[in-house]
Amino acid sequence: MSWNPILDPQIPIGDAVDAIESVIVARTRDLGGFEVRRALPSVARQMVGPFIFFDQMGPAEFLTGQGIDVRPHPHIGLSTVTYLLKGKLHHRDSLGTDIWIEPGAVNLMTAGIGITHSERTDGELRNKPHGLFGLQSWMALPKDREDDPAAFDHIERAALPELEGEGKHLRLILGHGWGERAPVPVATETLYADATLAAGASLPLPDDHEDRGVYVVEGSVFQAGTEYEVGQMLIFRPGDSISVKAGARGARLIVLGGATMDGPRHIWWNFVASSKERIEAAKEAWRAGDWMHGRFSLPPNDHDEFIPAPEK
Repeated sequence: MSWNPILDPQIPIGDAVDAIESVIVARTRDLGGFEVRRALPSVARQMVGPFIFFDQMGPAEFLTGQGIDVRPHPHIGLSTVTYLLKGKLHHRDSLGTDIWIEPGAVNLMTAGIGITHSERTDGELRNKPHGLFGLQSWMALPKDREDDPAAFDHIERAALPELEGEGKHLRLILGHGWGERAPVPVATETLYADATLAAGASLPLPDDHEDRGVYVVEGSVFQAGTEYEVGQMLIFRPGDSISVKAGARGARLIVLGGATMDGPRHIWWNFVASSKERIEAAKEAWRAGDWMHGRFSLPPNDHDEFIPAPEK
C-alpha cells in the first residue's frame, strides 16, 4: 500500500517540509488521577537547544485531601525549570530552599554535582479542592558546568519581560528573544517563552537561535497551512524565518530552544551526564545513603522519606 501524507496529520507536507524538521507528539502517562505529557526526549530528538526533558503536568483537579507527593529525589548535570500556569507547588531542596511555586514565576534549580528536592501540594492547600497545570523541563548543563555547585533561583512573575500587541501576549521565561532578556542566570544560550495568541494572530520566532521549537499547550496553530493541536511540539530547521498562526480558538504556546549542546547526553532516572562514568558515580552515591557526609543530602524540612534508586 502506498503512503499518503494527507492521511497522516503528524507529517508536514508542502512548504512545511522545508520549515519543520520534526513533529513530536507528547506521550501521555496517567500517574493515578494526574496526567503528564512528555515531549522530550523523543525518538526524533533528544534535545532542543539545551532542553533534554519536557513535561506538561496536568491540567488536573484534586479533591480535598488529595494532591501530589513527589518524595525527595536526586539530580545531577542539569537545571530543572518549573513554570506553572495554574495552582501551587511546594518545593524543598537540600540547599535549604523552602518555597511555594506559583503561576508565572520562574523556578530554576541547577543540580550541578548534585542536589535533592521534593515537590508536593501539601499543608493548607489540601484542605480544599485545588488544581494544577504547568510545565517542567530539564536543561542539560555544558560539560564544563556539570560539576558546578548546586543552586536555586526564583524570579517573580513581575520581574520577567512581557510583550503585548496585535493579538498576542508573550512572557520571556529564560534567555533572550524579541529584543528582551530574562533576568534568570542560564548556563548556555537559551530561548524559553510563554505566548498566548488570539484567533488568527501570528507570532514570529527569533531567528538568532540555532535551535527553535514550539509546544502547543492550548488551542492550535497553523504553520505553512497545516494545523497542529495540543500536545504537539514542532521543531524548526535553523536559519529560516518562521511564524506560527493561531487557529480559530486561539493558542497558548511554549517557545523553546537555544544553542545546541556540546554533544549527546546519557540519561538514567533523574541523572543527566556527558559520560556513563558520571552516572555510575551518582548511582553509587545515592544508594549509599550517607546524607551527612556523602555527595547527596536530604532537604532539611523534608527528610523523613526519599525515593530509592531503581534497580536497573
